[in-house]
Amino acid sequence: MSFVSSLRAAWRRADSMLCVGLDPDPARLPACLSGRADALFEFCRAVIDATAPSVCAFKPQIAYFASQRAEDQLEALIAHIHSSHPGIPVILDAKRGDIGSTAEHYAREAFERYRADAVTLSPYMGYDSIEPYLGYPGRGAILLARTSNPGGSDLQALEVAPDPVLGAPAERLYERVARLAAGPWNRSSGELGLVVGATFPAELARVRSLAPELPLLVPGIGAQGGDIEAAVGAGASADGFGMIVNSSRAILYAGSGEGFAQAAAAAAIATRDALRAAARRAR
Repeated sequence: MSFVSSLRAAWRRADSMLCVGLDPDPARLPACLSGRADALFEFCRAVIDATAPSVCAFKPQIAYFASQRAEDQLEALIAHIHSSHPGIPVILDAKRGDIGSTAEHYAREAFERYRADAVTLSPYMGYDSIEPYLGYPGRGAILLARTSNPGGSDLQALEVAPDPVLGAPAERLYERVARLAAGPWNRSSGELGLVVGATFPAELARVRSLAPELPLLVPGIGAQGGDIEAAVGAGASADGFGMIVNSSRAILYAGSGEGFAQAAAAAAIATRDALRAAARRAR
């Protein structure tokens, strides 16, 4: 099954657009896991098992594992998701971006080593830097367009010149990325998506208008302050789904004691329900 097809199935099966981001900070892990060599794995595994009924995807952030020399725990975690919660896509948040020959190795890392279903990429080196990822049938590539951080405006909001070949007017850089992803760059597999922050609902609506069929990975709710109602109203597709709305810290650290997984489950349910309600009002 393709990435987009599995994502659509997950949206409907769970009636959820919630994605739980797995960003395990050793300084914030509960005391009951202190001193364990596999603490990152066990923390994330417990959160995954508790929140799986409420999500459409999981998104492990590679840096939180690599900085602790815990890539083996990341591999084991993704394997656990596939075996214990089949049908829930795994998006490896790596934000890779490099020339084609190097990108081939990053693609192997994401899809062969970690066996992720999709990976986040920076598209700002052009099509040849993302093309190697599109050579993996059934796997997705989610391109940074309008990110949730304030500094994203430094470049993504710059105006770029008209492109007569593409048929594009003068527009913002993030708009050009969306136009390319929905058009000529999507020729290999139809498995592209876009990252657009919930902190910029007007830009989110603009990206949705340019890319009506693409899945949108939407960070920025919860700890970053993005508004669920505004984000869903701007970014949901015609069927009331279309978004992978990520929440990391607000769910991971909803509780700090031995009941951390149960607290995460409750936070996930509350967020899923808020997204459901907003989607129904937006239809």
